[in-house]
Amino acid sequence: MKRNLPIGVLVSGSGSNLQSIIDNIESGNLEAEIRIVISNNPVAYALKRARQHKIKTAIIKHNDFETRESFDREIVGILKSCGVELVVMAGFMRVISSVLIKAYPNKIVNIHPALLPSFPGMHAQRQALEYGVKFSGCTVHFVDENVDSGPIIIQAIVPVYEEDTEETLSARILKEEHRIYPQAIQFLAKNKIRIENRKVIISEGKCDKLISIHNPCLSGF
Repeated sequence: MKRNLPIGVLVSGSGSNLQSIIDNIESGNLEAEIRIVISNNPVAYALKRARQHKIKTAIIKHNDFETRESFDREIVGILKSCGVELVVMAGFMRVISSVLIKAYPNKIVNIHPALLPSFPGMHAQRQALEYGVKFSGCTVHFVDENVDSGPIIIQAIVPVYEEDTEETLSARILKEEHRIYPQAIQFLAKNKIRIENRKVIISEGKCDKLISIHNPCLSGF
């Protein structure tokens, strides 16, 4: 009998990655079940997305708590009460503490709009443009106690063009986020992942080996 992975999703904003996860669950591509969507922002559009699909929601305002740890303890209590086994951060604009990480060791994932370890933190797309890179992208990674530093599960590469703005680059990266985040969760749902030191080994989903990618294209070399 097929078992769906029970997940909890943490959100703060519009929830487009949440929507991608919901859509892939409903289409049968992703063997997971969203038990709860938690937001620290009571007006997050992600909450409306969840409710439209009859998914349970909870609002926990971080300003109601004296410490980050007490806020995270409240989150852990709700996640555990819902039987959540994997925590999915989908635009959750809070740095989580060791309280949550220790409650779910190697069971918290995040998506970041850059090719980590490059450009961690806020405004990653702007950082990439200002640095002048020719490729950017997005990364799904496990969450550890540092910012955007956990073991990498999957990445997507997006070329950066001379005419790009932060908005155009962000839009192209977001399309890839919507593709790789459900895939990463599916790898976990099917127990296809193990971690050796900090390297994530995936037992399926390997691509044909690429020799190289160029931007701009080579001309005769």
